[in-house]
Amino acid sequence: MTEKNIEGQEQGCKNCCQRTKERSDKEYKDMLHRLNRIEGQIRGIKGMVEKDAYCTDILVQVAAVNAALNSFNKVLLSNHIKSCVIKDIKEGKEETVEELLDTLKKLMK
Repeated sequence: MTEKNIEGQEQGCKNCCQRTKERSDKEYKDMLHRLNRIEGQIRGIKGMVEKDAYCTDILVQVAAVNAALNSFNKVLLSNHIKSCVIKDIKEGKEETVEELLDTLKKLMK
């Protein structure tokens, strides 16, 4: 069982606290599937480097990983806005909008 700190965030251990989100089975499985595929692509790139593959072949695979990560971020951001952000705004937690804007700034670097 987790404790809640003053701000209502769950504490997973004594020295750290993190917010959590319950996801549907479908959302959870989709996210893990995407991440497993990306992990496999990364392992493939590592193998290419170990086998002295040609630079442009590696670069093409890195571009594919970047595209997969961007796609993952788009899905995650969309789900976040549709669930967490809307819920918080309805509950009067306007600071969530600032948090979202800060997150978008980081994603657009």
